[in-house]
Amino acid sequence: MQRPEAWPRPHPGEGAAAAPTAGPAPPARAGEPAGLRLQEPSLYTIKAVFILDNDGHRLLAKYYDDTFPSMKEQMAFEKNVFNKTSRTDSEIAFFGGMTIVYKSSIDLFLYVVGSSYENELMLMSVLTCLFESLNHVLRKNVEKRWLLENMDGAFLVVDEIVDGGVILESDPQQVIQKVNFRADDSGLTEHSVAQVSLPRLILLLWSFLSWH
Repeated sequence: MQRPEAWPRPHPGEGAAAAPTAGPAPPARAGEPAGLRLQEPSLYTIKAVFILDNDGHRLLAKYYDDTFPSMKEQMAFEKNVFNKTSRTDSEIAFFGGMTIVYKSSIDLFLYVVGSSYENELMLMSVLTCLFESLNHVLRKNVEKRWLLENMDGAFLVVDEIVDGGVILESDPQQVIQKVNFRADDSGLTEHSVAQVSLPRLILLLWSFLSWH
């Protein structure tokens, strides 16, 4: 699945609520129940992605619309979702008018949130891609300790899968390739400063100083 560069993207701070471009929906026909009308399709399918520890505390979170505009509301939502899902064997939950798919791994809980009418299989494909990509980045240790030590890589993974609520990629191999490319391009990533040769380190420092 290729990155949809031509798709519209929200400006920073904007979410799904600011995204519609098709104008108001046509009025319901006479005798047509409003609740049965189909929702207009939208590219903005993901409301949030977050990862909690086994106590329900946030480790990583990305929200893509203004359903929960404040940190306090987001944290309360995450806590409620955790309380509803942490002791069940299911992979799908419906909560607060939203569809939530989730997966646990050792001491982590991974969540992908969409609206009530989103395709559950699509949301699950995002969740699977997230888990498989993290499994590679964390070297098959998808647990709290390794996530905290590799948080930059985890955020890169999320950003390659979802951007502004739009699904960019659902193939873990593609995500891993793009994350590796971005990591290599940044200079210092998987290698510590001690592992970088002295000439390269001097070059990197000189480049940094020349920009400041």
